Amino acid sequence: MKTLIRTMFWLLVMTAVPALALAAGGDAGGGAEDGMNAGKAIGAGIAIGVAGLGCGIGMGLTAGNTTAGIARNPGAAGAMFTNFILGMVLIESIAIYALVIAFQLAP
Repeated sequence: MKTLIRTMFWLLVMTAVPALALAAGGDAGGGAEDGMNAGKAIGAGIAIGVAGLGCGIGMGLTAGNTTAGIARNPGAAGAMFTNFILGMVLIESIAIYALVIAFQLAP
């Protein structure tokens, strides 16, 4: 629990500090547009980060369970491998969709 609280604190710090630094731009022009662009950039970064984390966890679970299944029943390796590749492709497509959305959100 202590580690979770510490992680959440540092996540908050890492997301708030860049926003504060971008907010202190002074009279560089742009006004509210700069804040909107900063928010979009932060949102794009968070989107691709969360998608990458989720896809990495999903790929790890898929690979581990497929390896365990093949170890238990080597005769079914062909069918399991086909499903494994299909699953990996679908998981990777989620990461690619997140990347496309992040590019669209970025200023």
